[in-house]
Amino acid sequence: MTLPTVGERLVTILEGHGVEVVFGIPGVHTVELYRGLAASRIRHVTPRHEQGAGFMADGYARVSGRPGVCFLISGPGLTNAITAVAQARADSVPLLVISSVGTRAGLAHDRGSLHELPDQRGLLRQLVRYSHTLLDPGDLDDVLARAFATLASGRPGPVHVEIPLDVLGEPVPAPLPVAPPRRISPPRACAGVLAELAALCRDAARPVILAGGGARRADGALRQLAEALDAPVVTTVNGRGLLAGHPLCVPASPSLPAVRALLAGADLVLAPGTEMGSTDYDMYVTGDFPALPGLVRVDVDADQLARGPQARLSVLAEAGGLMADLLSLVTPRTAGGAARAARARSAALAGLGPDYRQMIALIGDMATALPGVLMVGDSTQPVYAGNLYADIALPGGWFNSATGYGALGYGAPAAIGAALAAPERPVIAITGDGGLQFSLAELGSAMDEGARVIFLVWNNNGYREIETHMRKAGITPVGVRPSAPDFTAVARAYGMRAERVAGVEGVIPALARAAAKDGPCLIEVMVP
Repeated sequence: MTLPTVGERLVTILEGHGVEVVFGIPGVHTVELYRGLAASRIRHVTPRHEQGAGFMADGYARVSGRPGVCFLISGPGLTNAITAVAQARADSVPLLVISSVGTRAGLAHDRGSLHELPDQRGLLRQLVRYSHTLLDPGDLDDVLARAFATLASGRPGPVHVEIPLDVLGEPVPAPLPVAPPRRISPPRACAGVLAELAALCRDAARPVILAGGGARRADGALRQLAEALDAPVVTTVNGRGLLAGHPLCVPASPSLPAVRALLAGADLVLAPGTEMGSTDYDMYVTGDFPALPGLVRVDVDADQLARGPQARLSVLAEAGGLMADLLSLVTPRTAGGAARAARARSAALAGLGPDYRQMIALIGDMATALPGVLMVGDSTQPVYAGNLYADIALPGGWFNSATGYGALGYGAPAAIGAALAAPERPVIAITGDGGLQFSLAELGSAMDEGARVIFLVWNNNGYREIETHMRKAGITPVGVRPSAPDFTAVARAYGMRAERVAGVEGVIPALARAAAKDGPCLIEVMVP
């Protein structure tokens, strides 16, 4: 019997764990990973840059609910993807990063070998939940089992496995059938904690729920609990789409004064699955987020509960399980929730400027025009507006890089990953003329894969948000007007359908034309 190499066995293990897509650019230092790939069921997607591989895997993971997987060469391939790994860490996205590294004999010697870093694993270890250098082929199954167990437990995030060049092609001794994925139950609150929380719910006259990204796959339990408590539900950026269109939903940022007033007036604030970070709760860095004496935090990560605002009660539990467990202990009541939510929605929207309200209306119109759409954003003005207020139609239907790590260039490749995870849904990549130039070549990747993505390019002639900020700070704007190409011409050069529209008014008709045909399309919106 011919024994499989480490690279071949790795592909077999990935198949056994349900991996359907990997993102990567083949290189001399990763060819052994590809030896078994052609005969497998796994689809390989080639981005134009390793950062794009990481962002595509991120978008794929957010939509599919499964880890996004990258194959990366050592050295520059890995460092090119570090920004994407950091974004995934900030937003709790499960990524499995598999990279090559130098030979075992050369590790840490810094002899000037091709792609060599002084300590490649040490560089990644600062960003990932688990990192391992595979030195013995016989350890491969156990190392990947631990990697997938880490991805499936606790707070999601990136995981890294690196394999030396001389190990990749070695045979795996006596391989056994791939073990099924380990089933790991998330933490659940004990009966005493549940009873204490149920009593807080019973005594609250003005409860509010703060729902973060950790609750986005628990819409049913959240909906039932909110209705039982008659509590308004404020959704963070990564929680948008929860309780879509519900009278209790407040799809507005906790950074807005009206939402802060709602929270300050509550005697119970139940916060499942949110780290309560400043990019959601203090977007304008005012430092005056209200004290919440009735705060109850629910998180799957004990370390996260030890950070952030002090809570009356901190519960180590998965958000959906906690809410489901709590339901049986809560008696339905009335607390004026719908009226409180309506006042907060109205005041939050009224407190925004006319430009932002126009963009928010456009987001709503896009959702109406393309039912079931996924909107994937970069750091650009419509995304900033939507992060402040947007009633999204489905959980996970709105995500972007403008919070957390805040990486530019995210929108286009992440949208491609989202489209591959849900080919039945339309996907809009909302990106600016500056941000798209970080990943412009990924238009070619969209064409290669036939990804159903509409690239909506908000062209306001530069970094308009930064220019505005400079002017408000009394700084003469410098460096904020990088020239842009003719985006429609670039798209057509890749064979992509493209058109240019003047202003917001032309967007919806252009979307309808784009959605009527298969494959990717680009719409450039010229903003005065």
